[in-house]
Amino acid sequence: MRLARYLKTLVTALSVTMIAGVIVLLVVIVMRFNAEGTVPLPDAIRLPEGTSAIAITRGPGWLAVVTDDERILIYGLDGTTLRQEIAIAH
Repeated sequence: MRLARYLKTLVTALSVTMIAGVIVLLVVIVMRFNAEGTVPLPDAIRLPEGTSAIAITRGPGWLAVVTDDERILIYGLDGTTLRQEIAIAH
């Protein structure tokens, strides 16, 4: 009888711990997604005429833009200073 009560207490404690852990994880995920200003981007990026952006990524001190004409353009964080242009080879 004491063993059954002991096991019931352990299962209850484990359940409470697991529920608390899930709640903490959900709160952390929501806080991370709602954080403002975590990735500062310029208001506009000056692309060459006739191109449009397919993807963009930010690194420390630079922005990389993949264009529809198969180039990667590396800009400064101001979005206007073109640092490097890389052609995507087939």
